[in-house]
Amino acid sequence: MKQGIYQSLQLRKKEGKKSFAVLIDPDKVNTSMLDELIDLSLAGKVDYFLVGGSLVISNHLDDVVQYIKANCKIPVILFPGSPNQVSKYADALLYLSLISGRNAELLIGQHVVSAPFVKMSGLEIMPTGYMVVDGGAPTTVSYISNASPIPSDKNEIAMCTAMAGEMLGMKLIYMDSGSGAKRPITESMIESVAKNIEVPLIVGGGITSPEKAYLNCKAGADLIVVGNAIEKDASLIKEMAAAIHSVPVKI
Repeated sequence: MKQGIYQSLQLRKKEGKKSFAVLIDPDKVNTSMLDELIDLSLAGKVDYFLVGGSLVISNHLDDVVQYIKANCKIPVILFPGSPNQVSKYADALLYLSLISGRNAELLIGQHVVSAPFVKMSGLEIMPTGYMVVDGGAPTTVSYISNASPIPSDKNEIAMCTAMAGEMLGMKLIYMDSGSGAKRPITESMIESVAKNIEVPLIVGGGITSPEKAYLNCKAGADLIVVGNAIEKDASLIKEMAAAIHSVPVKI
């Protein structure tokens, strides 16, 4: 299996550098849109592309990943919402286990079914503890997962969930309030989690401004993921990237 993406995340965390990933839903892009996203991402020095979504209904995943890989060197990480969202053309896969819910299918069930295919893909597999946080509105991920999100004001639940995920062997923790969330995850919750885990922390959902992205990084997020806001205004990519990369490195 491929190696390298996780090491880069670990190294950037160790050096105190913050990272930015643009999330691309294969259902919502065409070639001209991909050209614009790639151009803006190269100009803004975006660190990663995440490709996937909670409900991918087209069969364009391979096409989208191959197009990105053919037109830039930004690493492509799969963000699968189901076992069939796997493309051997990507660089790595977030192997998501929904540790914030109590749905056994998304904790381990679907992984058992997908394991042989995932292993044969040759992708770099990154075990990821996925935590859904209440964003103030029903989201696709909460509906599909059939699991209650962590209440937005329960920092201690988020902290203990992340700690448990890390101790169970998760290499990444991903806190997500879902696409189109009315309320992004609070800085206080991010800080509570970040102070109590050693693995890289990914934060996404409801981040609509460079200021919020900056504050999330200051609170302890290592990788910021933005999708919905960029779908509405792709020009945000450069501003988001500049804000995230401007967070002072802690010595």
